[in-house]
Parts: sequence; structure tokens; C-alpha cells
Amino acid sequence: MTKLIELTEIVIFDWGNTLMVDLPDAQGKMCDWETVQEVSGARALLAELSKNHQVYVATNAGDSSKDDMIRAFERVGLSQYILGYFCKASIGFSKLEPGFYPAIISQLGVEPQDTTMVGDTLEKDIYPALEAGLNTVWLNTEGADLKSEHPNIMQVQSLSELLEKRD
Repeated sequence: MTKLIELTEIVIFDWGNTLMVDLPDAQGKMCDWETVQEVSGARALLAELSKNHQVYVATNAGDSSKDDMIRAFERVGLSQYILGYFCKASIGFSKLEPGFYPAIISQLGVEPQDTTMVGDTLEKDIYPALEAGLNTVWLNTEGADLKSEHPNIMQVQSLSELLEKRD
């Protein structure tokens, strides 16, 4: 049996290097890249998570629209698990602007503490989400030291760690 580690009902994922691989040599919009791929563990996690949670994607990718995001996720077969997409073009803020997460929370009609942000970058994903009152999961694939002792930062090294398997 598979049991999810305790997450809030609403879970927002970063896009690049959290759910889909951000290829360093690729140019332009991810939806137009010759090759697109999911991050290891993304499909299993989203399939399980989407059964009882609302799953969204929020990105700082400045050149991709909401439709571009959908096309990229369709190409890897993950779009079926995602209820909505947020980007600068759709909400008017980048992740580094203080209005980014409050705009998402407002559109979703929820409280920040009922939402978890999962991302791979402390500066763009985790710290701004914490400042907006969200819970966070840092996808720390490099095993870097967390300088903060903040109680609302859960840390995993792979997406599969968000699934706790037991027989």
C-alpha cells in the first residue's frame, strides 16, 4: 500500500527541475523543445497525490504562457493530474515579486496555511512561499545544507520521498 507523507489539501509544484527536467542547453519555450522529460518520480507522485489533493503548477518561466505550460505537460503525459497552472503571464507577477503567491492563493480562494509549495530552489520557490504563509517542501536533489531552521520547510532529495511505501 502507498501512503502519502502528510501534505496540505492543495499542493503547488514548481515546473523546471521539480516536475519536468529543465535541460540546460535547450532554448526557447519548454513546450517547443525537441525533447521533454519528467523528473524521476513525478508520474507516480502526481498519480497518487491527485487522488485526494488539488495539484497545481507555478513557474517563474517568463517566456511561457499557461497554454505553453499545458502543452509541455501534455507531451510527457502529466497534464491529467494538474488542475491549474500559474505563471507571470497569467497572474502578473514573477516568483521573486511579493505578490506572486498571494495572487495564487487569492485565485484559489484558500488560506496560505492550507497550501504547500514544492520546489527545487530555496530563493525562488521556498523562501517567497514561506513569506506568503505557505508550507513548503524543498526538493534538495544536491543534498545541500539548509541554513535555516524554519519549521515549515520539509526537505526531500527526490519526489519519491514524498511517497511513503509500506506493505
